[in-house]
Order: sequence, then structure tokens, then C-alpha cells
Amino acid sequence: KTIEFTGALHATVVKQVRLKNPSVKTLVYSATLVGRDAGDFSLPKGNTVIIAPKRQTSINVEFTSRFLRPAEAVLLLISKRVGGINGATLTFSLKSEVKHIEPADILKCKSPCYEL
Repeated sequence: KTIEFTGALHATVVKQVRLKNPSVKTLVYSATLVGRDAGDFSLPKGNTVIIAPKRQTSINVEFTSRFLRPAEAVLLLISKRVGGINGATLTFSLKSEVKHIEPADILKCKSPCYEL
């Protein structure tokens, strides 16, 4: 699955990933961001995800664009063994696109176009 982050240059975009636990045991995942631009993505609520039995939870993934080029990374969710049950390892492709640029400031300058 691919999660797309679209926004302005230097803006922070937050996406949610919803995880469901169909089993009767608690699942615990360790979340890791890997890839060329993994440093531009973050998990503000930490790297451990706990999903109660027969419940669902959401994790936030934040992206702050620093460059005009698209950023790419992978979100890995690796299950930790809890109570004899292991969940499947989950992977999500993270991609970004800068749609517009907002000026940080506007400067007005006056100068002669030509001087003798």
C-alpha cells in the first residue's frame, strides 16, 4: 500500500494509518522508517504500536518537505511476540509530492534601472 503526502514546500503533512487486530490476543508492533528520505518522515506518538484484541488503532505519520523533489521511504511494522502470538510484518510505501510553494516573505526593493 502507498501513502501519498501532498502539500506545500516546508509544510508538515500528517496521514493516519489504520491498523486492525482481528485476533483475540493483543498485538504489539515496532514501527520503523527506512529509506532514502526516512529522516523527513516521523512517528510523533513513538515507535511502539499496541492493538487490543478485536480492536483497531491509528498511527500518525508526519512528513515535512525540505526539497522540491519527491521524497520516498518505507514504514515497517514488525510484530513483537506477546502471549505466544505474532502478527504479520506490515509495510507501507511513503511518497511525497510538492504541489505549490508559498513565499516565506515578500521584499519590495527600489533601485534605478540605469545610471549614467
